[in-house]
Amino acid sequence: MMDLQQKLVAYRRELHEHPELSFHEYETTKRLTNWLTEAGIDIVDFGLETGVVAEIKGAQAGPLIALRADIDALPITEQSGVTFTSKNDGIMHACGHDFHATSILGAALLLKERVAELKGTVRIIFQPAEEVAQGADYVVKKGVLQNVAAIFGMHNKPELPVGTIGVKSGSLMASVDRFELDVVGIGGHAGIPNDTIDPIVIASQIVAGFQSIVSRNLSPFSNTVVSVTKFQAGNTWNVIPEKAELEGTVRSFQEVDRETTGKRMRALAEGIAASYGAKADFRWFPYLPVVDNAARFETVAREAAEAIGYVAVEAIPNPAGEDFAFYQQTIPGFFVWMGVDGPHGWHHPAFRLTEDALSVAANYFAELAVRVLAQWQEA
Repeated sequence: MMDLQQKLVAYRRELHEHPELSFHEYETTKRLTNWLTEAGIDIVDFGLETGVVAEIKGAQAGPLIALRADIDALPITEQSGVTFTSKNDGIMHACGHDFHATSILGAALLLKERVAELKGTVRIIFQPAEEVAQGADYVVKKGVLQNVAAIFGMHNKPELPVGTIGVKSGSLMASVDRFELDVVGIGGHAGIPNDTIDPIVIASQIVAGFQSIVSRNLSPFSNTVVSVTKFQAGNTWNVIPEKAELEGTVRSFQEVDRETTGKRMRALAEGIAASYGAKADFRWFPYLPVVDNAARFETVAREAAEAIGYVAVEAIPNPAGEDFAFYQQTIPGFFVWMGVDGPHGWHHPAFRLTEDALSVAANYFAELAVRVLAQWQEA
């Protein structure tokens, strides 16, 4: 009979060979549903077009908690060199969501065997569309968090060795926001700039001014970065254009600084533009909130790792975003790093991970669920 690790490797490789983009995870949904059903795990219908929700009810009554995994892939052509490379051209599991889905599936299989220990119910959420930061919000609006007391999740961490789990309360992943800015002046002859209002000069001043927000408007203990990633203006060498276009992103680990930064950027852009006689059209697009781990679960998250022979280390925050944060705006949640000992970071076309981490993650989340429910009853 195939042991858990062998089974999870087979599942993960099948998912890896058939990656699907956000909100198009139809075959992934079918595979996960079939594997859960074969294991005798109940599927709960919330009317999701893609994604799966299942439940494992313990032998004893108690609260309902959730384990979440994301399931979508990226529009990247795979260059990993593995034998089970993507069969879908231009699409790849370059962020390891196949690993997440398989690991949480493994946790579900283990919890099915441990129902006698469960003092409550565990809802398993296989969430679509994390890569476009819309899946968690979609799941919440479908009512999947109804009656759920707390939620737990992870992201693989190539920098950590297998068997190591990063644990930290508070901010773990940054908020993500996007901005656009049009600076509109008066174009004209490059040799007669006094007859123009040069949007390139003005926009350059604004870019420099944006950098002062972090150093002069936020606390020295804040963790915020403002990056202008697009600066586009003009189309020839001897004409001052009418307009300059800027675009970029803001990352922060404090929600209050996120709000302050956006307001200051708008005021600064409009003020600098006005001082030159130009206009600034600043547009702010909120994308993702901060992944903010509930402190009440830090101890049990560490204990769950150590109890089954794994190493719990202090998680290092990462300025990437994660839509798990949307769940945490509704209910308490805790997100961990799972060591996978890979040679490349997320979203790299040669992204790979060590598959021994599958059973590590599965056992960890099963143990965590059992312990969280037990402690909830004791509280």
